[in-house]
Amino acid sequence: MNQRLLALDVFRGMTIFFMIIVNTPGSWNFVYAPLLHAKWDGCTPTDLVFPFFMFIVGVSMAISYSKFEGVKNEEWIKKAVSRGLKIILIGLLLNWFPFFTKNIAELRFFGVLQRIGLSFMIAAIMVSFVQKKYLWIMLGAILISYWVILLSVGEGALSLEGNLVRTIDLALFGEPHIYTGYGIPFDPEGLLSTLPAIGTVLLGYIISKNMMVQVDNYKKIQNLLAYGIGCVSLGLIWSYFGFPINKPIWSSSYVLFTGGLAMMFLAGMIWIIDVLNYKKWTFVFKAFGQNPLVCYALSGLIVKTMLLISIGEQKLYAWLYTSVYQPVFGNYFGSLMFALSLVMTIWVIAWLMDRKGIIVKV
Repeated sequence: MNQRLLALDVFRGMTIFFMIIVNTPGSWNFVYAPLLHAKWDGCTPTDLVFPFFMFIVGVSMAISYSKFEGVKNEEWIKKAVSRGLKIILIGLLLNWFPFFTKNIAELRFFGVLQRIGLSFMIAAIMVSFVQKKYLWIMLGAILISYWVILLSVGEGALSLEGNLVRTIDLALFGEPHIYTGYGIPFDPEGLLSTLPAIGTVLLGYIISKNMMVQVDNYKKIQNLLAYGIGCVSLGLIWSYFGFPINKPIWSSSYVLFTGGLAMMFLAGMIWIIDVLNYKKWTFVFKAFGQNPLVCYALSGLIVKTMLLISIGEQKLYAWLYTSVYQPVFGNYFGSLMFALSLVMTIWVIAWLMDRKGIIVKV
Protein backbone atom coordinates (compact mmCIF):
# COMPACT_ATOMS: atom_id res chain seq x y z
CA MET A 1 0.00 0.00 0.00
CA ASN A 2 1.33 3.43 -0.82
CA GLN A 3 1.60 6.06 1.88
CA ARG A 4 -1.22 8.20 0.58
CA LEU A 5 -3.66 5.32 0.90
CA LEU A 6 -2.26 4.38 4.30
CA ALA A 7 -3.04 7.87 5.62
CA LEU A 8 -6.56 7.56 4.24
CA ASP A 9 -7.09 4.09 5.71
CA VAL A 10 -5.90 5.31 9.10
CA PHE A 11 -8.22 8.33 8.96
CA ARG A 12 -11.13 6.10 7.94
CA GLY A 13 -10.26 3.61 10.66
CA MET A 14 -10.28 6.34 13.29
CA THR A 15 -13.79 7.38 12.32
CA ILE A 16 -15.04 3.78 12.58
CA PHE A 17 -13.27 3.34 15.93
CA PHE A 18 -14.94 6.41 17.41
CA MET A 19 -18.26 5.69 15.71
CA ILE A 20 -18.46 2.40 17.60
CA ILE A 21 -17.27 4.01 20.85
CA VAL A 22 -19.97 6.70 20.84
CA ASN A 23 -22.72 4.24 19.81
CA THR A 24 -22.08 1.59 22.49
CA PRO A 25 -21.70 3.03 26.01
CA GLY A 26 -22.42 0.69 28.89
CA SER A 27 -25.22 3.03 29.95
CA TRP A 28 -26.63 6.08 28.20
CA ASN A 29 -27.14 7.57 31.67
CA PHE A 30 -23.38 7.74 32.17
CA VAL A 31 -21.61 9.13 29.11
CA TYR A 32 -18.85 11.75 29.14
CA ALA A 33 -20.08 14.96 27.49
CA PRO A 34 -17.63 14.91 24.54
CA LEU A 35 -19.01 11.47 23.60
CA LEU A 36 -22.56 12.79 23.24
CA HIS A 37 -24.09 14.58 20.27
CA ALA A 38 -25.17 18.19 20.64
CA LYS A 39 -28.88 18.18 21.48
CA TRP A 40 -29.67 20.40 18.48
CA ASP A 41 -27.52 23.35 17.35
CA GLY A 42 -23.80 23.14 18.00
CA CYS A 43 -21.04 20.61 17.49
CA THR A 44 -19.31 18.23 19.89
CA PRO A 45 -16.37 15.94 19.00
CA THR A 46 -18.95 13.18 18.46
CA ASP A 47 -20.69 15.29 15.82
CA LEU A 48 -17.51 15.22 13.74
CA VAL A 49 -17.33 11.45 13.32
CA PHE A 50 -20.04 10.85 10.71
CA PRO A 51 -19.25 13.84 8.44
CA PHE A 52 -15.56 12.93 8.61
CA PHE A 53 -16.47 9.48 7.29
CA MET A 54 -18.67 10.97 4.57
CA PHE A 55 -15.81 13.27 3.57
CA ILE A 56 -13.55 10.21 3.31
CA VAL A 57 -16.18 8.52 1.11
CA GLY A 58 -15.74 11.42 -1.30
CA VAL A 59 -11.94 11.27 -1.16
CA SER A 60 -11.99 7.52 -1.83
CA MET A 61 -14.54 7.97 -4.61
CA ALA A 62 -12.16 10.26 -6.49
CA ILE A 63 -9.42 7.63 -6.28
CA SER A 64 -11.80 4.93 -7.53
CA TYR A 65 -13.18 7.14 -10.30
CA SER A 66 -9.66 7.83 -11.59
CA LYS A 67 -9.43 4.13 -12.48
CA PHE A 68 -12.43 4.53 -14.79
CA GLU A 69 -11.10 7.51 -16.73
CA GLY A 70 -11.08 6.74 -20.42
CA VAL A 71 -13.95 4.27 -20.21
CA LYS A 72 -17.66 4.87 -20.65
CA ASN A 73 -19.55 6.57 -17.83
CA GLU A 74 -22.03 3.71 -17.87
CA GLU A 75 -19.49 1.35 -16.31
CA TRP A 76 -18.73 3.73 -13.43
CA ILE A 77 -22.41 4.51 -12.85
CA LYS A 78 -23.35 0.82 -12.89
CA LYS A 79 -20.67 0.04 -10.32
CA ALA A 80 -21.59 3.02 -8.12
CA VAL A 81 -25.33 2.30 -8.18
CA SER A 82 -24.73 -1.37 -7.41
CA ARG A 83 -22.48 -0.51 -4.48
CA GLY A 84 -24.81 2.16 -3.15
CA LEU A 85 -27.85 -0.12 -3.26
CA LYS A 86 -25.97 -2.92 -1.50
CA ILE A 87 -24.94 -0.57 1.33
CA ILE A 88 -28.55 0.65 1.66
CA LEU A 89 -29.80 -2.95 1.78
CA ILE A 90 -27.30 -3.87 4.49
CA GLY A 91 -28.47 -0.85 6.49
CA LEU A 92 -32.11 -1.90 6.17
CA LEU A 93 -31.29 -5.47 7.22
CA LEU A 94 -29.40 -4.19 10.27
CA ASN A 95 -32.42 -2.08 11.23
CA TRP A 96 -34.68 -5.10 10.82
CA PHE A 97 -32.45 -7.52 12.77
CA PRO A 98 -33.40 -9.71 14.61
CA PHE A 99 -35.95 -10.49 11.94
CA PHE A 100 -38.16 -12.73 14.06
CA THR A 101 -38.90 -10.08 16.70
CA LYS A 102 -39.43 -7.01 14.50
CA ASN A 103 -42.52 -6.20 12.49
CA ILE A 104 -41.52 -4.92 9.06
CA ALA A 105 -44.44 -2.47 9.28
CA GLU A 106 -42.41 -0.64 11.95
CA LEU A 107 -39.03 -0.89 10.24
CA ARG A 108 -36.98 2.29 10.34
CA PHE A 109 -36.16 3.09 6.73
CA PHE A 110 -33.25 5.44 7.38
CA GLY A 111 -29.91 5.04 9.10
CA VAL A 112 -26.17 5.61 8.85
CA LEU A 113 -25.54 3.04 6.11
CA GLN A 114 -28.58 4.16 4.14
CA ARG A 115 -27.25 7.71 4.15
CA ILE A 116 -23.79 6.57 3.09
CA GLY A 117 -25.15 4.40 0.27
CA LEU A 118 -27.57 6.99 -1.09
CA SER A 119 -25.12 9.89 -0.84
CA PHE A 120 -22.34 7.91 -2.50
CA MET A 121 -24.60 6.74 -5.30
CA ILE A 122 -25.96 10.19 -6.16
CA ALA A 123 -22.59 11.93 -5.81
CA ALA A 124 -20.98 9.31 -8.05
CA ILE A 125 -23.56 9.96 -10.76
CA MET A 126 -23.06 13.72 -10.43
CA VAL A 127 -19.29 13.63 -10.87
CA SER A 128 -19.63 11.46 -13.96
CA PHE A 129 -21.63 14.17 -15.74
CA VAL A 130 -20.23 17.41 -14.30
CA GLN A 131 -16.78 18.66 -15.21
CA LYS A 132 -14.34 19.08 -12.35
CA LYS A 133 -14.17 22.87 -12.74
CA TYR A 134 -17.93 23.15 -12.18
CA LEU A 135 -18.12 20.96 -9.07
CA TRP A 136 -17.51 23.88 -6.69
CA ILE A 137 -20.48 25.65 -8.31
CA MET A 138 -22.62 22.54 -7.92
CA LEU A 139 -21.60 22.19 -4.28
CA GLY A 140 -22.47 25.83 -3.60
CA ALA A 141 -25.82 25.42 -5.36
CA ILE A 142 -26.65 22.37 -3.23
CA LEU A 143 -25.81 24.09 0.06
CA ILE A 144 -27.60 27.35 -0.78
CA SER A 145 -30.65 25.56 -2.22
CA TYR A 146 -30.97 23.44 0.92
CA TRP A 147 -30.90 26.57 3.09
CA VAL A 148 -33.59 28.24 0.98
CA ILE A 149 -35.76 25.10 0.95
CA LEU A 150 -35.64 24.75 4.74
CA LEU A 151 -36.43 28.43 5.33
CA SER A 152 -39.39 28.32 2.93
CA VAL A 153 -41.76 27.07 5.64
CA GLY A 154 -41.38 30.25 7.71
CA GLU A 155 -41.40 30.40 11.50
CA GLY A 156 -39.81 27.41 13.23
CA ALA A 157 -38.13 26.30 10.00
CA LEU A 158 -34.94 25.27 11.79
CA SER A 159 -36.56 23.82 14.92
CA LEU A 160 -36.92 20.15 15.83
CA GLU A 161 -40.69 20.27 15.53
CA GLY A 162 -41.06 22.48 12.46
CA ASN A 163 -38.21 21.59 10.12
CA LEU A 164 -39.05 20.44 6.61
CA VAL A 165 -36.87 17.32 6.90
CA ARG A 166 -39.26 15.95 9.51
CA THR A 167 -42.37 17.09 7.64
CA ILE A 168 -41.36 15.37 4.40
CA ASP A 169 -40.36 12.12 6.11
CA LEU A 170 -43.66 11.96 7.99
CA ALA A 171 -45.63 12.64 4.81
CA LEU A 172 -43.79 10.10 2.67
CA PHE A 173 -43.02 7.28 5.08
CA GLY A 174 -45.19 7.66 8.17
CA GLU A 175 -44.34 7.80 11.86
CA PRO A 176 -43.69 4.03 12.38
CA HIS A 177 -40.73 4.14 9.99
CA ILE A 178 -38.99 7.17 11.52
CA TYR A 179 -36.48 7.44 14.37
CA THR A 180 -37.99 8.60 17.69
CA GLY A 181 -34.87 9.17 19.77
CA TYR A 182 -35.50 12.93 19.92
CA GLY A 183 -38.77 12.44 21.80
CA ILE A 184 -40.83 12.96 18.65
CA PRO A 185 -40.62 11.34 15.21
CA PHE A 186 -37.61 12.90 13.51
CA ASP A 187 -34.88 11.14 11.59
CA PRO A 188 -31.38 12.68 11.60
CA GLU A 189 -30.68 10.62 8.48
CA GLY A 190 -33.87 11.74 6.74
CA LEU A 191 -34.52 12.04 3.03
CA LEU A 192 -34.20 15.81 2.50
CA SER A 193 -31.13 16.17 4.73
CA THR A 194 -29.38 13.63 2.50
CA LEU A 195 -29.00 16.51 0.00
CA PRO A 196 -26.35 18.39 2.04
CA ALA A 197 -24.80 15.04 3.01
CA ILE A 198 -24.18 14.55 -0.71
CA GLY A 199 -22.45 17.93 -0.48
CA THR A 200 -20.08 16.52 2.14
CA VAL A 201 -19.18 13.66 -0.20
CA LEU A 202 -18.66 16.09 -3.09
CA LEU A 203 -16.41 18.22 -0.90
CA GLY A 204 -14.22 15.19 -0.21
CA TYR A 205 -14.19 14.34 -3.92
CA ILE A 206 -13.16 17.85 -4.98
CA ILE A 207 -10.37 18.01 -2.41
CA SER A 208 -9.14 14.55 -3.38
CA LYS A 209 -8.98 15.53 -7.05
CA ASN A 210 -6.93 18.56 -6.04
CA MET A 211 -4.57 16.38 -3.97
CA MET A 212 -4.06 13.84 -6.74
CA VAL A 213 -2.32 16.39 -8.97
CA GLN A 214 0.09 17.32 -6.17
CA VAL A 215 3.20 15.15 -5.90
CA ASP A 216 4.86 17.04 -3.07
CA ASN A 217 3.46 16.20 0.37
CA TYR A 218 4.18 19.67 1.71
CA LYS A 219 2.08 21.15 -1.10
CA LYS A 220 -0.75 18.74 -0.29
CA ILE A 221 -0.65 19.76 3.35
CA GLN A 222 -0.59 23.46 2.50
CA ASN A 223 -3.58 23.12 0.19
CA LEU A 224 -5.55 21.03 2.69
CA LEU A 225 -4.90 23.55 5.45
CA ALA A 226 -5.79 26.50 3.22
CA TYR A 227 -9.04 24.96 2.01
CA GLY A 228 -9.78 23.66 5.51
CA ILE A 229 -9.39 27.05 7.18
CA GLY A 230 -11.49 28.62 4.43
CA CYS A 231 -14.34 26.12 4.82
CA VAL A 232 -14.32 26.31 8.62
CA SER A 233 -14.43 30.11 8.44
CA LEU A 234 -17.31 30.09 5.94
CA GLY A 235 -19.19 27.57 8.07
CA LEU A 236 -18.82 29.69 11.20
CA ILE A 237 -19.86 32.86 9.37
CA TRP A 238 -22.92 31.16 7.86
CA SER A 239 -23.80 29.73 11.27
CA TYR A 240 -23.60 33.18 12.84
CA PHE A 241 -25.74 34.76 10.14
CA GLY A 242 -28.75 32.49 10.20
CA PHE A 243 -28.00 28.83 9.46
CA PRO A 244 -26.60 27.31 12.67
CA ILE A 245 -24.17 24.41 12.67
CA ASN A 246 -26.52 21.49 13.23
CA LYS A 247 -25.92 17.78 12.71
CA PRO A 248 -29.54 16.50 12.94
CA ILE A 249 -30.61 18.52 9.88
CA TRP A 250 -27.06 18.42 8.42
CA SER A 251 -27.08 22.18 7.89
CA SER A 252 -25.01 23.72 5.11
CA SER A 253 -22.83 25.50 7.67
CA TYR A 254 -22.25 22.09 9.28
CA VAL A 255 -21.09 20.71 5.91
CA LEU A 256 -18.50 23.46 5.53
CA PHE A 257 -17.39 23.49 9.16
CA THR A 258 -16.92 19.73 9.51
CA GLY A 259 -15.54 19.39 5.98
CA GLY A 260 -12.90 22.00 6.74
CA LEU A 261 -11.92 20.24 9.95
CA ALA A 262 -11.70 16.95 8.04
CA MET A 263 -9.28 18.56 5.59
CA MET A 264 -7.08 19.79 8.43
CA PHE A 265 -7.20 16.39 10.10
CA LEU A 266 -6.20 14.68 6.85
CA ALA A 267 -3.33 17.16 6.53
CA GLY A 268 -2.21 16.06 9.98
CA MET A 269 -2.32 12.40 8.96
CA ILE A 270 -0.21 13.08 5.87
CA TRP A 271 2.27 15.06 7.97
CA ILE A 272 2.65 12.30 10.57
CA ILE A 273 2.61 9.30 8.22
CA ASP A 274 4.12 10.61 4.99
CA VAL A 275 6.44 13.40 6.10
CA LEU A 276 7.58 12.32 9.57
CA ASN A 277 7.31 8.64 8.57
CA TYR A 278 5.72 7.60 11.88
CA LYS A 279 3.88 4.44 10.91
CA LYS A 280 4.31 1.85 13.65
CA TRP A 281 1.12 2.96 15.39
CA THR A 282 -1.02 2.92 12.25
CA PHE A 283 -1.86 -0.80 12.43
CA VAL A 284 -4.33 -0.04 15.21
CA PHE A 285 -6.60 2.02 12.97
CA LYS A 286 -5.65 0.57 9.58
CA ALA A 287 -7.44 -2.65 10.50
CA PHE A 288 -10.71 -0.73 10.93
CA GLY A 289 -10.05 1.34 7.82
CA GLN A 290 -9.55 -1.69 5.59
CA ASN A 291 -12.95 -3.19 6.45
CA PRO A 292 -15.13 -0.34 7.73
CA LEU A 293 -18.46 -1.84 6.66
CA VAL A 294 -17.71 -5.17 8.35
CA CYS A 295 -16.63 -3.47 11.59
CA TYR A 296 -19.63 -1.15 11.74
CA ALA A 297 -22.15 -3.88 10.89
CA LEU A 298 -20.54 -6.28 13.35
CA SER A 299 -20.83 -3.75 16.18
CA GLY A 300 -24.56 -3.40 15.53
CA LEU A 301 -25.10 -7.16 15.35
CA ILE A 302 -23.21 -7.78 18.60
CA VAL A 303 -25.18 -5.13 20.47
CA LYS A 304 -28.54 -6.32 19.15
CA THR A 305 -27.67 -9.93 19.96
CA MET A 306 -26.77 -8.99 23.55
CA LEU A 307 -30.14 -7.26 23.82
CA LEU A 308 -31.84 -10.55 22.92
CA ILE A 309 -30.23 -12.56 25.72
CA SER A 310 -31.70 -12.28 29.22
CA ILE A 311 -29.88 -12.90 32.49
CA GLY A 312 -32.42 -12.73 35.28
CA GLU A 313 -34.43 -9.56 34.77
CA GLN A 314 -31.73 -7.86 32.72
CA LYS A 315 -30.56 -8.13 29.16
CA LEU A 316 -26.96 -9.31 28.73
CA TYR A 317 -25.92 -5.81 27.61
CA ALA A 318 -27.16 -4.17 30.81
CA TRP A 319 -26.04 -7.08 32.99
CA LEU A 320 -22.43 -6.84 31.80
CA TYR A 321 -22.34 -3.15 32.60
CA THR A 322 -24.05 -3.28 36.01
CA SER A 323 -22.38 -6.51 37.17
CA VAL A 324 -18.87 -6.14 35.74
CA TYR A 325 -17.90 -2.72 34.43
CA GLN A 326 -19.80 -0.43 36.82
CA PRO A 327 -18.59 -2.13 40.04
CA VAL A 328 -14.97 -2.22 38.85
CA PHE A 329 -14.61 1.11 37.03
CA GLY A 330 -17.48 3.25 38.31
CA ASN A 331 -20.37 4.87 36.46
CA TYR A 332 -18.84 6.97 33.71
CA PHE A 333 -15.49 5.26 33.25
CA GLY A 334 -17.20 1.87 33.43
CA SER A 335 -19.56 2.93 30.66
CA LEU A 336 -16.58 3.98 28.54
CA MET A 337 -14.65 0.77 29.30
CA PHE A 338 -17.67 -1.25 28.19
CA ALA A 339 -17.56 0.51 24.80
CA LEU A 340 -13.77 0.12 24.58
CA SER A 341 -14.06 -3.61 25.29
CA LEU A 342 -16.55 -3.99 22.47
CA VAL A 343 -14.47 -1.97 20.03
CA MET A 344 -11.34 -3.97 20.90
CA THR A 345 -13.22 -7.23 20.35
CA ILE A 346 -14.13 -6.04 16.87
CA TRP A 347 -10.58 -4.79 16.34
CA VAL A 348 -9.16 -8.26 16.94
CA ILE A 349 -11.40 -9.60 14.17
CA ALA A 350 -10.47 -6.70 11.88
CA TRP A 351 -6.76 -7.16 12.65
CA LEU A 352 -6.92 -10.87 11.80
CA MET A 353 -8.67 -10.01 8.53
CA ASP A 354 -5.96 -7.45 7.78
CA ARG A 355 -3.19 -9.94 8.55
CA LYS A 356 -4.74 -12.44 6.14
CA GLY A 357 -5.30 -9.79 3.48
CA ILE A 358 -9.08 -10.10 3.64
CA ILE A 359 -10.86 -6.96 2.44
CA VAL A 360 -14.63 -7.18 2.10
CA LYS A 361 -15.99 -4.98 -0.69
CA VAL A 362 -19.56 -4.46 -1.87
